[in-house]
Amino acid sequence: MAGSSAAGATATAPARPAAEALSCMRHEFSLPESGHYLNCAYMSPLPRRVEAAGLAGLYRKRAPQAIGPRDFFEDADRVRALFAQLIGAPDPLRVTIVPAVSYAIAIAARNTPCAPGQTIVVSGEQFPSNVHAWRRLATRAGARVRTVAAPESTTRGEDWNAALIEAIDETTAIVALPHVHWTDGTRFDLESIGRKARRAGAAFIIDATQSIGALPFDVEAAGPDLVVAAAYKWLLGPYGIGAAWIGPRYENAEPLEETWIGRAASDDFQGLVNYRDDYQPGSARFDVGERSNFILTPMFEAALGLVLELRPDRIQDYCRKLVSSAVAEAGSLGFGVEHESWRASHLFGLRTPAGFDPGALQAALQRAGVSASLRGSALRLSPHVYNDEADIAALMRVLRDAVG
Repeated sequence: MAGSSAAGATATAPARPAAEALSCMRHEFSLPESGHYLNCAYMSPLPRRVEAAGLAGLYRKRAPQAIGPRDFFEDADRVRALFAQLIGAPDPLRVTIVPAVSYAIAIAARNTPCAPGQTIVVSGEQFPSNVHAWRRLATRAGARVRTVAAPESTTRGEDWNAALIEAIDETTAIVALPHVHWTDGTRFDLESIGRKARRAGAAFIIDATQSIGALPFDVEAAGPDLVVAAAYKWLLGPYGIGAAWIGPRYENAEPLEETWIGRAASDDFQGLVNYRDDYQPGSARFDVGERSNFILTPMFEAALGLVLELRPDRIQDYCRKLVSSAVAEAGSLGFGVEHESWRASHLFGLRTPAGFDPGALQAALQRAGVSASLRGSALRLSPHVYNDEADIAALMRVLRDAVG
């Protein structure tokens, strides 16, 4: 397996010119002075500029006579271009605007052939949005969902990746995975997994909600057929919108909705009575109905602009430096921590020692004003550029007291 390459093949974007390291960017957000928010994997706080874009969109609706036909298209096209830039996609027209991850996964599930006896490979304890549609498809087709559980080993990430690659064979129709696991930040070797999926002729579907925006992602290196990310976590955007890149496998696929705006010449409002069967070029056919949301779409645009300004590689570097000593100390306190080669620094899990009461730990964190999440058997920590050393110090005081 590609274990010897560590996580160097996890769809990491090509090296970019060196840039000044980030310092704490708390001023970009409106977080309260009290409290320690280490929970971006749950939901990001709204950046000030994204909030301002939402308010401007709200005020825009006060006088709708100023909203013209082009406004239904241009905001969405800017979002496509920004998301494409973020994931290294050369063609923005392959980007579609979706309301949720499950929407994009449903597009793939509707349009991926699956026959009796075939398998759909997923990781254990994967987020449900990238599981339920495949379970339904398997039931309908007489196929089987093959769930690859996390191994109980000291080299969990490496062994898990090896097991996933081993699970892909001539029976595999679909491989549906995250980039990093939502409960503990385990990184999946997308390049190696993608190569095995392509050799098997399987569709490769990635939910990158917990990575794109904070971890470099190169769509051409990963080689998926579809990759999707919700906006409200690491893309720093609002709830209820996201983006997906849709590859050639699905470019002529059937959308979930037959929207008016997805049809050719839909920018000619007078001519909408002349119904067209052909679609707008690219992936616009897959856009959710009313994708021209004059509040959410400008907010998403502002958020993507901020993420590109900060740069995922610099965000990842900032988080790595912020948490490195704390992760080492947590390991010495008896918490299980994945090797850095196989986990992210913006999202990682501390597995509690045997006999430990996770509920008591959660209560202690709440009393100390530390916001984190229990997911599965892990205390999930997800810092961002608004966090600083004081937030990490507050966390470690709780962990020391908990094991002392």
